[in-house]
Amino acid sequence: MRTDTSPGDGALDWRERATRYALLPLRVFLGITFVYAGIDKLTDSAFMKDSGSGSVGDMMRTVRDSSAVPALVDLSLKSPSGFGYAIAFGELAVGIGTLIGLLARLAALGGALISLSLWLTVSWASDPYYYGNDLAYLMAWIPLVLAGAPVLSLDAGLRARRRRRRGAYG
Repeated sequence: MRTDTSPGDGALDWRERATRYALLPLRVFLGITFVYAGIDKLTDSAFMKDSGSGSVGDMMRTVRDSSAVPALVDLSLKSPSGFGYAIAFGELAVGIGTLIGLLARLAALGGALISLSLWLTVSWASDPYYYGNDLAYLMAWIPLVLAGAPVLSLDAGLRARRRRRRGAYG
């Protein structure tokens, strides 16, 4: 039985590569999902209204009494369409930042905060709790907050460029 881990060991190379790229599918999924969610809200004429069927205002009024933080819902109801635009543009920024890996930890933190706010307001009353998807999204963002986008990202490219410059001047 071999116990060494020499660089020529194919299993080790595969494991290292799998570990290195492990978060990439999560990054792609969350990035695409949040870009889609932002675009969906921005292109839905009913959603951005203060009231009416399918509006952000009516949705927030519906969940107000069942949310964990009614004060957060009250804040959104001061300007429902403004809140709708803030969420939509926030989702777009988070999704794009996550997909291209630019300020990836910050983008993931933004995604986690959006998911947390939606969980505490819109999907808090889901019973059983796992029917509300915002909690699952919140948990999915945490590995990206911790690890960022170490491969196939603008952050990684910028990091490599800084290292090269330091090497040339050091």
